[in-house]
Amino acid sequence: MQRHLPSSWEMKKIVLTGGGTAGHVTPNIALIDRLKEEGFEITYIGSKDGIEKELIEKLGIPYYGISSGKLRRYFSMKNFTDPFRVIKGCREANKLLKQLKPDVVFSKGGFVSVPVVRAAGKLKIPTVSHESDMTPGLANKLSLRYATKVCCNFRETLAHVKGKGIHTGTPIRKELFTGTRQEGLEYAGFDGGKPVILVVGGSTGAVRVNEAVRSALPQLLPDFDILHLCGKGKMDTSIRMEGYEQREYCDREMKDVLAMADLVISRAGANAICELLALHKPNLLIPLSAEASRGDQILNAESFEKQDFSMVLQESEITPQVLTEAVKELYRNRHHYVEAMEKSPASDATETIIQLLKELSEKKTEKK
Repeated sequence: MQRHLPSSWEMKKIVLTGGGTAGHVTPNIALIDRLKEEGFEITYIGSKDGIEKELIEKLGIPYYGISSGKLRRYFSMKNFTDPFRVIKGCREANKLLKQLKPDVVFSKGGFVSVPVVRAAGKLKIPTVSHESDMTPGLANKLSLRYATKVCCNFRETLAHVKGKGIHTGTPIRKELFTGTRQEGLEYAGFDGGKPVILVVGGSTGAVRVNEAVRSALPQLLPDFDILHLCGKGKMDTSIRMEGYEQREYCDREMKDVLAMADLVISRAGANAICELLALHKPNLLIPLSAEASRGDQILNAESFEKQDFSMVLQESEITPQVLTEAVKELYRNRHHYVEAMEKSPASDATETIIQLLKELSEKKTEKK
C-alpha cells in the first residue's frame, strides 16, 4: 500500500544557497538527505562558476547560477565592477524565487547568498542563515536584516545577531563517519608503515601553509607519510619525494582520507575544525592571519586551543624547524587531544536545523 503524505508535506519546497568555498557548501550537503526524508523538494542557487556548482550537481540537485560579486577588504579593479554583478544577481535571485516559490530558504553564506537572502526577505519567504565563525562574516552581516533566524556555531556569536540567533553547531556530513583507513591508504598510495599527516588548506588552498609544509618535508618525511591537499591550481609537480603525495582537492575520498589520517594540519575555518572535532582527529591549526582576513580563524583557533582540541601556530611563527617540532609534539601527545575531543558534548546540529526549517516551512504553507 502506497503511503500518502499530508498535502502540507507534499508541497514543502526549500532553496539552499551558499558558495565561494567548500566551507560554504558542505553544511548544505550535510542537510540534504534529512531534507529529502522530510519530504522537501530541494533546489540550489549558487554562483555560475563556483565550486558549489560541481559539488551540488553531482548530487542530482537542480542548480541555478546567478551573478555574484565580492566586497573585498583590499584594493582590486574588480571592486569597481562587482557592485554591478551584485545588482544583477539580486534581480536574478528575485526572478528565480518567484519562479521556484520555496516555503523556506537556507543560506550558508558567501557572497552569492546575499542576493538570495535579500530577495527572500523582500518576498516574505522565511530564511535561515548559518554563521560558522564567532563573529558574522560580511555576507551574513549584509543579509542579517532579511534573515528570520541565524544558526550559530559558537555561543559567543549570539550577541552579534540582534536576537535572531540560535546556537545549533554545524551540520556534519554523515558520510565522513563511514571512511576506512585502508581505502585512504590506497587512494594516497601509502603502505601504512608510518603515521600519516593530512594537510588541508581548504578547497581554494592556502599558499602560506603549502609553503610551510613543503619547506619542512626533509625533516618530516623520515617519520611520517604526508598527503597534501593543496587547492585548485596549487600543486607543485616539481616535488617528487617518497612518502609525499599531492592532490588539488578530494570529495568522495575525503571520508577515507580523514579515516587514514593520524594528524591533520589545517586552516581554522569553522566547518573544517568542527569536522575534525567530530572525528576526534588530533590537529595543528594555522589560522589565516589578521592581515589577510578579518581575524575569524584566529578566534576559532583560540577557542579550540583553550578547550585542548587543537594545537595552534600563527603564520608569523612558522619556520621548518618550528613546524616540525610542533608536529612531533602533537603526535607524542595525540591521546591527550583525542580524550578532550571525546569529552566534548556532540550536539546534533543537523536535526536542530531540520526541525527549525520544518517549522518555518509549515507556517509559510499554512498562509498560502
